[in-house]
Amino acid sequence: MIDIAGRKIGIGEKPFVIAEMSGNHNQSIERALAIVDAAADAGAHGLKIQTYTPDTMTIDLDEREFHISDSKSLWAGASLYKLYGEAYTPWEWHQPIFDRARARGMIPFSTPFDETAVDFLESLNVPCYKIASFENTDVQLIRRVAATGKPLIMSTGMATVAELDESVRAARSAGCRDLILLKCTSTYPATAENTNLRTISHMRELFGCEVGLSDHTMGSGVSVASVALGATVIEKHFTLSRADGGVDSAFSMEPDELTDLVEATERAWQALGAVSYGPTEAEKKSLQYRRSLYVIKDVPAGQVLTRDNVRAIRPGLGLPTKYLDAVLGKRVAVNVARGTALTWNLIE
Repeated sequence: MIDIAGRKIGIGEKPFVIAEMSGNHNQSIERALAIVDAAADAGAHGLKIQTYTPDTMTIDLDEREFHISDSKSLWAGASLYKLYGEAYTPWEWHQPIFDRARARGMIPFSTPFDETAVDFLESLNVPCYKIASFENTDVQLIRRVAATGKPLIMSTGMATVAELDESVRAARSAGCRDLILLKCTSTYPATAENTNLRTISHMRELFGCEVGLSDHTMGSGVSVASVALGATVIEKHFTLSRADGGVDSAFSMEPDELTDLVEATERAWQALGAVSYGPTEAEKKSLQYRRSLYVIKDVPAGQVLTRDNVRAIRPGLGLPTKYLDAVLGKRVAVNVARGTALTWNLIE
């Protein structure tokens, strides 16, 4: 069980749902705050942003590998520097965003992308940190975050088992006591077929930590399924409206969808329960509607019970139906009226 700002995270708690703002603020602080409010209204428990500048991510060069030439990419035609310039959250916005999130009952935190971002977030007293998939092999950054002693959430997109083992060891050796790994597929959007949710339970066993899902698929079905496999954290990109555009809008949830996600993942968690056989307390009243043995014609005392005057019908107040062969051919001890539940004391 992990505690983040008073919120417990673990199998025994409902899933912790994080709304990831990313660059969906479209460089408007008013829109950023509106996203915070919408996430709170939808029931999200955590609000995450990202802390970097274009210069902490890459260099200003629009050629070769610094230019996104993949025609299938959401960001085709842009340079990395330009993309991060459009997407980054100005550092002076962090405090008002965090303040609004706290005021609305959410836990705000961020993904740092270099050590200067960690230093800045420490000055804001964030309660936990997130390592992005593309940084999950950056052991220097992982060690710096782990050294804060705060809970660490790490997406696992693209990482091999060996790479994850190295990163987890780096985090723990540097002081991380509370670790959450998020199964993640680093395509935007991702497809259900490429998500491999069965990794969640394996990852929990392999690394002995909490495990969740950073979900880039459309809709909530994959997230709901992940809860059944043990996910205790769900992260989804969030925007006010995909039609408004923005660097991450195409694979982000809208407010009504996030509301459904929060409710559906909680229902999935509630449904897990425990290994259980026999009637639950709620089912016990329904036992009376099982079939049981009833006398379906008037039977005078001394007459034999046959398939003509005994049947297995509802309700379930008579002998269990398994005794039908045992009672056939027996005589009744008293007059038995049609519609009487057959019991042993009625039989000679």
